[in-house]
Amino acid sequence: MSSRERILGRVRRALADVPAADRPYEEAVPRNYLREHGDRTAEQTVELLAENLADYRAIVHRADGEELPLLVMRLLAARGSEEVLVPPGLPPEWMSAADPVRIHDRAVSTPQRLDRVGSVVTGCAVAIAETGTIVLDGSPDQGRRRISLIPDHHICVVRVPDQVVASVPQALERLDPTRPLTWISGPSATSDIELDRVEGVHGPRTLEVVLLG
Repeated sequence: MSSRERILGRVRRALADVPAADRPYEEAVPRNYLREHGDRTAEQTVELLAENLADYRAIVHRADGEELPLLVMRLLAARGSEEVLVPPGLPPEWMSAADPVRIHDRAVSTPQRLDRVGSVVTGCAVAIAETGTIVLDGSPDQGRRRISLIPDHHICVVRVPDQVVASVPQALERLDPTRPLTWISGPSATSDIELDRVEGVHGPRTLEVVLLG
């Protein structure tokens, strides 16, 4: 008998005297939670997103289409990045003023090679105001998951208000669950048993979010 069979046997014996449910699990669990907390305008929802992003130690910028290329150039220059990872479908105008060498993610690129790249610039799939969360789904303007996790500096552009929703339920309605979803709430951080915070363990130490209006 394998360990799996032994464990399942114990579960079956423990449930032997439990009456069968009249309704399936999907129906038995109430799902009457709120889809949104409060009544906000689109502008107020964007402001809440900016506030919660900053609360998670992300650096928030605002720009319009004309200002964005110069802003990206300044952020990369301030970081001192000589190379920047660029997803295949990133709008070319976003990087039109930037000087760093553009590195494209390829299947042959090793993690060690990508680790030498200073920054990455991506779009996003959706941003959630109530939780200060940005979701990437691997679309062409975001690239594969690893390019947003290996470099130490991530610039993420959020189109507002179109890509901003108030709540997680609203975000889930927009997302395809079969895609590789990456949920980002601030820079990568973790704490040890003594609650010493360490940033950059699971992803970028620095997250800069540009709200593109």
